[in-house]
Amino acid sequence: MSSAAGKLPEPSIALHGAALVVAVFVLSIATFMAVLDINIVNVAIPYIAGGLAVSPDEATWAITSYAVAEAIVVPLTGWLTNRFGTVRVFIIGVLGFGIASILCGVATTFPMLLLFRVMQGMMGAPLIPASQTLVLRISPPEKQNMTMGLWSMSTIAGPVAGPFLGGLLSDTVGWRWVFYINIPLVLICAALAWRTMRERETPTTRDPVDFVGLGLLVIWVGALQVMLDKGQKLDWFESNFIVTAAVTAAIAFLAFIVWELTDRNPIVDLRIFRNRTFTVAVAALFVCFCGFGGIAIIIPLWLQTNMGYTATAAGEIIAMTAVLGVIAAPVTAILVSRVDVRAVICFGMLVMSGASLYRIGFNQDMTFWQLVPAQLAIGLSLPFWFMTIMSLTVATVRPEQVAGAAGLSNFIRTIATAVSVSIATTYWIDDTTRSRSILVGELHGSGSLLGAFEAIGRTRQQALQSLDNLVESQSVMLSTNHLCLAIGIMLGVAACGVWFMPKPQGSINLSPGGH
Repeated sequence: MSSAAGKLPEPSIALHGAALVVAVFVLSIATFMAVLDINIVNVAIPYIAGGLAVSPDEATWAITSYAVAEAIVVPLTGWLTNRFGTVRVFIIGVLGFGIASILCGVATTFPMLLLFRVMQGMMGAPLIPASQTLVLRISPPEKQNMTMGLWSMSTIAGPVAGPFLGGLLSDTVGWRWVFYINIPLVLICAALAWRTMRERETPTTRDPVDFVGLGLLVIWVGALQVMLDKGQKLDWFESNFIVTAAVTAAIAFLAFIVWELTDRNPIVDLRIFRNRTFTVAVAALFVCFCGFGGIAIIIPLWLQTNMGYTATAAGEIIAMTAVLGVIAAPVTAILVSRVDVRAVICFGMLVMSGASLYRIGFNQDMTFWQLVPAQLAIGLSLPFWFMTIMSLTVATVRPEQVAGAAGLSNFIRTIATAVSVSIATTYWIDDTTRSRSILVGELHGSGSLLGAFEAIGRTRQQALQSLDNLVESQSVMLSTNHLCLAIGIMLGVAACGVWFMPKPQGSINLSPGGH
């Protein structure tokens, strides 16, 4: 793989020993915190709706508001860090995130919560790309593969821990604690980050502000996110509101692309996509997160609505993802420097594809431990594709593009998650309806089934309701299997596309300017 010219971090910048361990720990915790808050609120929505006297549909804006704010600010990270310095942006982001978390917890009305969630999303957005840049900056060249591997695990742990912690806290001490849980993490991160990295600030430049690009970015991302979030509820393009949002997003997006490619000081450097390795890597990242996000939203819903699991119990199954992921992370860090990096990514994608295809045989008699293998396999796959792709996105660009590349790759991750949640939910609901129609049409033996229900003491009306519930639950089960089949095929096909990436030349050092 060819790599952009550039120097590795100077010895005076790199940390060693305990200082390096502490710094990587701080950066990983901040990343974990930012990713956690994307997921932890999901299972608390019914509690938030009840606590602030809004409908569950309205309460989902607590998720959307955070996602929109994050999606807008993430690609600006490169400009922010170039203008103010990566360490400053990171520490201010951590402190702002903590303040916003407190405000979310004490919100007394739903509009207040939405305002503070926007603030939380804006402050949390730079944490992931900034911490990714800083891990590379403070790590000695020979340890960058390992430190990047450890850092990447924090981005994996967030989606795993989110549903479990959200369910546990909501079921026990109340939904406000899904925000208060950030406070000790913020205090630790801010204090240790200032102590270990304040003298290792990145160079700054006084680039002018691209207000036009920023405005277009806000418009198209905001319109896209609203369209995705409300599409299912408003019957997609049967709604004039959704059509308007889609047209607005499309026009603003095209204008944004043209402006950013022609402006002398773009707020988002799209020229990074000229790097074929970066482009193929983020394309693979998009597909992987579409698959991962689809599974992550549907499986907990299926467990709670169709299998009778509580939010906490469903979270326990999802948490199994971390078991093999922790073991595979250091193995991945070793492999990428010894074998073709494309093979590592392809292997991870195929394992996740296999885990999804394994689920097409699921039924309503599955026990807890029969559900676990698929989660273990996904955990095994994550370091191979996620750690490697995230590292590649900053490993083959010029040193001055690292922050921008990190911001763009995380932006792609955010958009992929939003797209996957919307498409997977829509497909799941629509396919449930289709499956129900097919089952009802083929239910020739309903008389004997009704008789069986009546034989155990149920009235005719109760027997009809029981039969209806049975058909509905089987329809949901079939839809879940179909979705897993589609995701498995998508990931398997996309794994082949990884080989369009330029062939690596020798071993890979996942660092800016590495060879």
